[in-house]
Amino acid sequence: MEMLYQYLWKFRMLGRELRTVDGEDVVILSPGVLNSDAGPDFSGARLRIGGQEWIGNVEIHVRASDWQRHGHDADLAYDNVILHLVSVSDCRIYRADGTIVPQLIASFPEPFFRMYLKLSDKISQVACMNDIAGLSPLTVADWMSTLSVERMQMKSERILRIYEACGRDWETTCFITLARSLGFGLNGEPFEMLARSIPLKFLARHCDDPVQLEALLFGQAGMLDASLHIFDEYYQLLCREYYFLARKYGLRPMRRDVWKYARTRPWNFPHRRIATLAAAVTGGFALFSDIMERSGEPQGIAALFHWPLQGYWATHSDFDVEAARLSSCLSESSVRLLLINFAAPLIYAHAASLGNIDIAERASGIWDNAAPEKNSIMTQWLKAGIAAKSAADSQALLQLRKEYCDRDRCLECRFGHALLRNSCNL
Repeated sequence: MEMLYQYLWKFRMLGRELRTVDGEDVVILSPGVLNSDAGPDFSGARLRIGGQEWIGNVEIHVRASDWQRHGHDADLAYDNVILHLVSVSDCRIYRADGTIVPQLIASFPEPFFRMYLKLSDKISQVACMNDIAGLSPLTVADWMSTLSVERMQMKSERILRIYEACGRDWETTCFITLARSLGFGLNGEPFEMLARSIPLKFLARHCDDPVQLEALLFGQAGMLDASLHIFDEYYQLLCREYYFLARKYGLRPMRRDVWKYARTRPWNFPHRRIATLAAAVTGGFALFSDIMERSGEPQGIAALFHWPLQGYWATHSDFDVEAARLSSCLSESSVRLLLINFAAPLIYAHAASLGNIDIAERASGIWDNAAPEKNSIMTQWLKAGIAAKSAADSQALLQLRKEYCDRDRCLECRFGHALLRNSCNL
């Protein structure tokens, strides 16, 4: 509950007429800055208590007796606390010199507490689902814009970490990021593990031999075992090739059980995505350079993701499993997802590494002009009254759901903040 009281104090939502337990008027000139490290909760607060102005720290507890329970009475860092905000005043607090610390009891309207309970209710997938429609369009648009930038920055920061980890090589960074993106969420982690497990330079040595490329990738994915599919000639060929190449390069495969198949249709099986990754490397991998050359042309970038599957994978969804009506290329929706989740963040990350605003705006432009994703989360927000009109909107709503709603960060969300303020008529 202390977090709730910190929130009330930070945004001055305790009411207009405040008095200490001794009856002295309290005027908040500045609530101070929330302290995330050791020490009092707020530092640098400016208050007028009983007509006298004070500058110092504010400490917040549920019960006043928590002061001793937390050991503050023996910590000189708390001697400059000018106000003790509590829910229950069950004792008085004194400084080391014997002076009393003014104490204020936190109180708030019943509608506020009901709204807070609704926002913090984990049973509902989106706690404020039935209340968002009442927010002003300006509040919604402003928060959506911020969330979109926040998500782009978060994605680009992940890419920059990969860039640093692989020796500041943009093509390798691009390859690992592409692999993760081909996992399309469900298998993102296994695909990144696969791409990291084998240096791109090893694949480059075999870029003119599709069979050897597939042997390396399927073998590293833990999907090759000569004791299986003994009548599948292509499978057995890959096993032989991988056995030779693994010994040559000292490779160790991943565990096969990391791959997920739940809710996956045959044409989206990880086998076909791995084959697509092999096709992307066939003939040489210079995708990063190609993307940057077309960074201002979304359609030109999308055309780069044309990696048709030929031979065995044109007719198979898995080893030893033939399937009819398989598409040889990524679907239009898959290409759009790569444009949104792979190309745009990659361009933005490169722009961030250079400090180039113009290139960063090209990445943002891809999101602004691309159609929004269609998934269950977008459907849920639509029911709440918020429709995604672009990829920037859908990415903002994904950020809101995954980084705020699912993490119970309602007090840090502008929607939650607006609803709480409205409940107090502030």
